[in-house]
Amino acid sequence: MSSDTKPKPEVPPTVLHRPPAPGAQVGVDEAMIKALVDAFYARIRADDVLGPIFSREISDWEPHLKKMYDFWSSVVLMTKRYDGRPVPAHVKIEGLDHPHFEHWLGLFEQTAREVCPPEAAELFVDRANRIAQSLRLSLDFHRGVLPPLKAPIRAG
Repeated sequence: MSSDTKPKPEVPPTVLHRPPAPGAQVGVDEAMIKALVDAFYARIRADDVLGPIFSREISDWEPHLKKMYDFWSSVVLMTKRYDGRPVPAHVKIEGLDHPHFEHWLGLFEQTAREVCPPEAAELFVDRANRIAQSLRLSLDFHRGVLPPLKAPIRAG
């Protein structure tokens, strides 16, 4: 190094700050997630439409409920606890179709509004709608059904 070259000042590493998890911003905690999941799946098991589908697929509810606690914790609290693959799990279910998702969403929304404060319920319902839409599109894709284009694609 020559005498006229000054050493570069040390630059502190960039620290990335994550925004708070969306659930934390509206008061969601693990106890609320557990209460919602437990109430929702109790409702599912008693439901005439979805109960039989779930009972065909799930023989031991404890592992499923734990997976759902982890799933919702990951979705709204960003805990990264869920490491499952929901698409293959749903694709293999015989007869599962769009009306089932609509019914599932109706039961989920009803349960969320009963169990959670309004802002938390809104967050859960919003995420449930997004997840259901993604699962429906994935199911269709795996069945070879593609959604119609919303607008024609034109060369510019």
